[in-house]
Amino acid sequence: MLAKRIPTILPTMTFNEAMETTKIHSISGILPPGSSLVTSRPFRSPHHTMSSASLAGGGSIPMPGEISLAHNGVLFLDELPEFNKQVTETLRQPLEDGQITITRALGKFTFQSEFMLVCAMNPCRCGYYGHPSGKCTCKSEDIKKYLSKISGPLLDRIDIQIEVPSLTYEEISDPTPAESSEKIRERVNAAREFAQRRYKDSDHIIKSNGSLTAADVRTYCTADEEGRALMKSAFSSLGLSARGHDRLLRVARTIADLEESETIKAQHIAEAIQLRSLDRKYW
Repeated sequence: MLAKRIPTILPTMTFNEAMETTKIHSISGILPPGSSLVTSRPFRSPHHTMSSASLAGGGSIPMPGEISLAHNGVLFLDELPEFNKQVTETLRQPLEDGQITITRALGKFTFQSEFMLVCAMNPCRCGYYGHPSGKCTCKSEDIKKYLSKISGPLLDRIDIQIEVPSLTYEEISDPTPAESSEKIRERVNAAREFAQRRYKDSDHIIKSNGSLTAADVRTYCTADEEGRALMKSAFSSLGLSARGHDRLLRVARTIADLEESETIKAQHIAEAIQLRSLDRKYW
C-alpha cells in the first residue's frame, strides 16, 4: 500500500518525461486504448517468478522489460529475497546508468530505464526475526541464508533503507486524517524547483538529485564544516564505499532542498544516515 502511494507524491511529469514514457509503452503494446500520452508516472510490480529477460528486456527482436516500462516511475519488488538472485543482479547496471543495452545478432538495442526502485521484504521467512514478541521460529543459519539472497553491491545502490515496524491497534484505528498526497506533492514540487534553479547553469541536463554524477556531487553537494566532520566520521564508522558516500550525500542534498537550504548542514547528513540504517542491523 505504501509503495503504491509513491507515484502520487512524485513531481508532476514534464512533457518530455511523458513523451519518453509514452514511446516505451507504445512499442511494448501496453498503451491504453484511446490514449495518446501517458501523463501519470508508471508503477510496475512484477511477480518474484519473473525471468531476467522479463526484467531487463529481451527476445529475438528485443522489447523493453519491466525496468524500462517503469521509466520515469516506480519499479516495486515485493518480497525481494524471493526473487532469483540472478534476476535482481540485473538491476545493478541500469540503476547506475539509467539505461539498459541488450545485444543480439541483429545488433544492440538500448532502452531508457531511469526509475525509482522500491523494495519490500521480511527480515526472515516467518517474518518475526527481531520482533519484540519473540515469535521468530527460524534457525540462525536459515535467516543468514535468507538475507544473503540480497547482495552487498545491490544493497549499496539503495539510497534509503529503513525498517517499518508493525502498527499498534491504536495507530490503525486512529481517526485523525493523514496528510494527503496532494499536499506532499506540493512540497516535493517546490523542492524540485529549488534544485532546478541550482542546476540551470550546468553544462548538461540534471533531472534530479538522484541523477547527479560523481563529479556533480563534488560540485553541488557541498556541506558546511560541521556537516563535513559528521560525514567523515560516518564514512569511517559505517564503512561506506565510494558509491555509498555519494548516495548518502545525494539524499542529504534532497533533504536540504526540502528545507530550501543551499548548503547541506549537519542535521541533513544526520537524517540521511538515519535513513540508511537497515544494512547495519541485518547485514
